[in-house]
Amino acid sequence: MIKYALICDAAHDFESWFATSASFDEQARRGFVSCPVCNSIRVERAIMAPNVARSDRGARLVNREAAPAEPVATAPETAPVALMGEKEIAFREMVAALHAHVTANAEHVGKRFADEALKIHHGESDSRPIYGEASRDDARMLHEEGVDFLPLPRLPGTGN
Repeated sequence: MIKYALICDAAHDFESWFATSASFDEQARRGFVSCPVCNSIRVERAIMAPNVARSDRGARLVNREAAPAEPVATAPETAPVALMGEKEIAFREMVAALHAHVTANAEHVGKRFADEALKIHHGESDSRPIYGEASRDDARMLHEEGVDFLPLPRLPGTGN
């Protein structure tokens, strides 16, 4: 197994294990390697220092204990990830196409979504497609009022 330091096109650093160098190349080519931070599949190997076994390792550990502690870098918060096959890649493209369609054909009303959706539903505002943000309580209220709306799935590669 080979542990690679990797970097995505948004400069997020992360590590992953691969059976062989060719295995990484094949998985990256097929879009199976993605950044755990932003989901980008444009990933390449970062510059790494080789991990070489040393015979003086025991002496170095003793000396480190006497030295003042160095600040420890904390790992980024973990996120659920999946190795994507053809169906998952196609689904990801459909979600991106849905977002593109909505943004091109609807009015963005931001945090006013629930209020504006209710006004449209009750005929107090012109009927038109809108999109924006709603809390869970807002979504529950809209559902109870009988308003037809669609929660948008997260757009791949963003934190929305």
